[in-house]
Amino acid sequence: MRVDSGRAVPPAHATTAPDSLSASAPRFLVEIIAWVAAPWALAAHSIWLAILADVLLIGLPTVFGMPGAKKQKNPVSIPAVPAIALELLQPLAACVAAFAAWPTAIAWVVAVASVAACVLQLRRWHWMLTR
Repeated sequence: MRVDSGRAVPPAHATTAPDSLSASAPRFLVEIIAWVAAPWALAAHSIWLAILADVLLIGLPTVFGMPGAKKQKNPVSIPAVPAIALELLQPLAACVAAFAAWPTAIAWVVAVASVAACVLQLRRWHWMLTR
């Protein structure tokens, strides 16, 4: 590992993604928001849709993932592009559901948090695409 501008940079052949706490914590926060907001927005239409939303938002990333992209191992390995698309599902669901279920001011906070979490993932996604 080399040091660049005071921070450790993993070598290009690293087997795990450069996923610092400062980048993974906002991602996890947005995931939790999606897990709450999506069922909240769908419950008025159908309780089954609300349950299905959480099953998909929690279950898909748990089952499918790119090897080395997260700390835990996923049962089914997928390439980088579908893995990134799957990860983008969380902030998208958080934003859409927040605007559907909550006051506009809170929804904008969720949108800003989602964009920030995605920006913080760019380095990790670059690693995933170049691996």
